[in-house]
Amino acid sequence: MTEAIMPDASSLFQDSLPVHPESLISQLNALNITFEQFTHPPLKTVDDSKEHRQNMLTKQNGGGHIKNLYLRDHKKNNFLAVIQEDQNVDLKELAQMMQSGRLSFGSADRLLENLGVRPGAVTPLSMITGANKGVAIAIDTRLFNVEKIYMHPLVNDKTLSMTPEQLQLFLTHLEVQPINLVFPNQ
Repeated sequence: MTEAIMPDASSLFQDSLPVHPESLISQLNALNITFEQFTHPPLKTVDDSKEHRQNMLTKQNGGGHIKNLYLRDHKKNNFLAVIQEDQNVDLKELAQMMQSGRLSFGSADRLLENLGVRPGAVTPLSMITGANKGVAIAIDTRLFNVEKIYMHPLVNDKTLSMTPEQLQLFLTHLEVQPINLVFPNQ
């Protein structure tokens, strides 16, 4: 008897996503959004990503490396929090900043349903699905001041870099207005 292969967040299973990463890339190109693409092994955590940053800007040189949290409040509202990767996050404080109810992490099934990605590939670019599902995005304001933001294009074995202005152009195209997150230790 053969074991079923569970889909992961890599390009191997990109055809099973609601929006194919190449469709996302085509949309970015149609919007004249410039980006650079990097290929690497599948990254599941911030620590994984720190090991595969060849040819990317460091934080000290203007690189905006992020962590993305898919959250849900007790009122069943869905949120994507995009935060500088080394920022400690207290969900109670985050709920206050976002003016939401009590927050918890969303399930993998809800993540796929509402953002169209699997765990390990959560990204601001997943608002391509999230915008139509009522997901609100909240972004750490420090990321508006970096030279390049690094994010997955719906799969976790590739990374795109673009300027904060280019990301904002994409979100504006989706008619998404981010909530600004200002952490107390900024």
